[in-house]
Amino acid sequence: MKIGIPKEIKSNESRVGMTPAGIFELTKKNHIVFVQATAGEGSGFLDKDYIEVGATILPTIEEVYLKSEMIVKVKEPIALEYPLIKENQIVFTYFHFASSEPLTKAMIASKSVCIAYEMVEDAEGTLPLLMPMSEVAGRMAIQQGAKYLEKPVKGRGILLGVVPGVAPGKVLVLGAGVVGVQAAKMAAGLGANVTIMDINMKRLQYVNDVLPSHVLTAFSNEYAIRQHIKTHDLIIGGVLVKGGKAPKLITRDMLKEMRPGKVIIDVAVD
Repeated sequence: MKIGIPKEIKSNESRVGMTPAGIFELTKKNHIVFVQATAGEGSGFLDKDYIEVGATILPTIEEVYLKSEMIVKVKEPIALEYPLIKENQIVFTYFHFASSEPLTKAMIASKSVCIAYEMVEDAEGTLPLLMPMSEVAGRMAIQQGAKYLEKPVKGRGILLGVVPGVAPGKVLVLGAGVVGVQAAKMAAGLGANVTIMDINMKRLQYVNDVLPSHVLTAFSNEYAIRQHIKTHDLIIGGVLVKGGKAPKLITRDMLKEMRPGKVIIDVAVD
C-alpha cells in the first residue's frame, strides 16, 4: 500500500502522524511511505531520519495526498485539505466528527474512507488509540490549571501543593475516565485536595481503590456540581461520550456562583 504522512497544518499542531520507528515497520513489509518534507520537525524528527528507514520525502502536501492510497495524520483535515482528499482514499486521524458539521459533510462529499482514531475500540470496548492522548491531556490539564491559578495571570493566587500552615488548593474533576483519573492523580501528587465526580459507580469504586485517600469521590448530578464549584479552585472537565458531544455540566448561571480567579480546564471541549 502507498501510505502518506502529510505535515500538520492546523494551528499550533506540532505532532506528526508517524514516527520513523513506525515507518520502519511498514517499509520492511514492502509498503511505500511518502512523508512531506519537514513533517516531523515539530516532534523532533528530521527528514533524514525518515529517509534512513525507507520513506520517500515529497516537497508538498498536494503530492502526498495525490500519490497515497492511505493518509495517516494527527488532526482532522481543515478546509484547505478537503479538495486534496480523493474518492476511496483512506484517511486515518482524529476526526471528532460530532464537533464539526462542515468537516463531516466534506468527508461524505469526498467519498473517502474515514477512520477516526477516537472511535477505534478493542475487544473490551476501550479506546486504545485515544487513551494515550487522554492520559497526556489529563495531566496537562492540572499543569495548565496550576499556572492559571497564579496571580500574574488573574488567578486566585492559589498553590495546589501543600505549604505548612496553609490549606492546599482544591481540585474538582468531572468524569472518572482516563482524563479524569490522570488529572486526579497529578493533582493529588502535588498535594491538592481532589474530588472526582461521575455517574458510573464502578468507575468511582475504581478511583477509590487506586488513588490516594485525599482523593474523594462523589456521585455526579446538577445539585452536587453546583455545591462543589463554589468551594473548589480548579475544575477539570473530562467527560467523554463516544462519537457524540460531551454534556454541558456547568451552565452559564452556575458561573455566577464561582469566585473570581477560579480556573476551568475543559479537556472534553472538542
